[in-house]
Amino acid sequence: MEILIKILQFLLSIAILVLLHEFGHFTFAKLFKVRVEKFYLFFNPWFSLFKVKKGETEYGIGWLPLGGYVKIAGMIDESMDKEQMKLPPKPDEFRSRPPWQRFFIITGGVLVNFILALIIYIMVLFTWGKEYLPTRNLTYGVACEPIAIEMGFKNGDKIVYVDGKEVEDFQQVAPEIVLERAKTVTVNRDGQNIDIPIAEDVIPKLLKSPRLFSIRFPLTIGVVADNSPAQSAGIEVGDRLMAINHAEAIYFDQLVDAVRSNKNQTVVFTFEREGNPVDIEVFVPEEGLIGVGPADLSEIFEVKKVNYTFLQSIPAGIKLGVSTLSGYLKQLRLLFSRSTKAYESLGGFITIGSIFPGTWDWQSFWMLTALISIILAIMNILPIPALDGGHMVFILYEMISGRKPGEKFMEYAQVAGMIFILALLIFANANDIVRLFNR
Repeated sequence: MEILIKILQFLLSIAILVLLHEFGHFTFAKLFKVRVEKFYLFFNPWFSLFKVKKGETEYGIGWLPLGGYVKIAGMIDESMDKEQMKLPPKPDEFRSRPPWQRFFIITGGVLVNFILALIIYIMVLFTWGKEYLPTRNLTYGVACEPIAIEMGFKNGDKIVYVDGKEVEDFQQVAPEIVLERAKTVTVNRDGQNIDIPIAEDVIPKLLKSPRLFSIRFPLTIGVVADNSPAQSAGIEVGDRLMAINHAEAIYFDQLVDAVRSNKNQTVVFTFEREGNPVDIEVFVPEEGLIGVGPADLSEIFEVKKVNYTFLQSIPAGIKLGVSTLSGYLKQLRLLFSRSTKAYESLGGFITIGSIFPGTWDWQSFWMLTALISIILAIMNILPIPALDGGHMVFILYEMISGRKPGEKFMEYAQVAGMIFILALLIFANANDIVRLFNR
């Protein structure tokens, strides 16, 4: 069920973004009285799920959810309509318009994606506000993933500075380390500040790791899954962890480590229940899960909540959008850096779909949709033929030089760009498949 919900959220998000992106091209084309022959959500090779013709334009829904398109008359695009391009230009065609109008038609989709992201961020902040856990409020420090331990961190470390700067939001600590290529992280360990150097060669490993740290906290059982090993053994909601195999252990990460390292074995957990210690033997299955979850962490940590009026949400939403844009550009910088090998972590549709939660949460849905909208905008302005950015480059060349690139050259460039994009899609989705089998 969780996978189905993820897929539905992904498809809805992509449908909204593609529809509005293409609507941006469509709007500017209509504004400049350029004929639009087709407007499609999703691609329709061989057949369409739905189509209707109104005026000069055919509107439809394709069956292949990899994007969408508008077919603008007199434009060399993915349709590769060579027969039309052999005919003399007509007044209502794209190629008959001055460069500045063509430039706006091409950039319309990207503009809509950027504006849409800002609107979503504004409305999310206005509706739900912003809630986060300040780094300084991690009373028990962090729980370290194996990569963090390899770097020199220890469970219980309290993050003080990243390159000499405080990071207010704990969720931004790892991005700050990776995207800003931090040299040093200062932690408080047993009451003393310690500087941990971040080696350059660790960045590729960090990019492949799902996370670096998580919140460390004493475990009080808040969830016991039905028909789970925990339920069968007698673990109850409200139980507080005291020991594992008779060795003192109170933190959730200690339970996770014990379960992961004792697959197909019996582990003795000691819990405090109604003031008394209770020993419970739990057999850990092969998947390394026993079916328990913690109680609400807001009861342990002081979470900061910021509410916004509508007027306050506008600058805050714009600031969030700009920050997200900046962060993604930094990720692209890493992607094109040979030293980081970030391309190895490039993901396709499975990666994108997996970022959606397994339950329907409108706040998360809209935040992720805004993020993907920014990603689509940036990817589309890359100077690659077949993308909007490639067309922008050719038009800018024409505006500067006064010479229009030949149609034959444009056709070859379009084909080359489409081949490159297809190869990139295959590579990214192949990475997804490899990661699935390596889990």
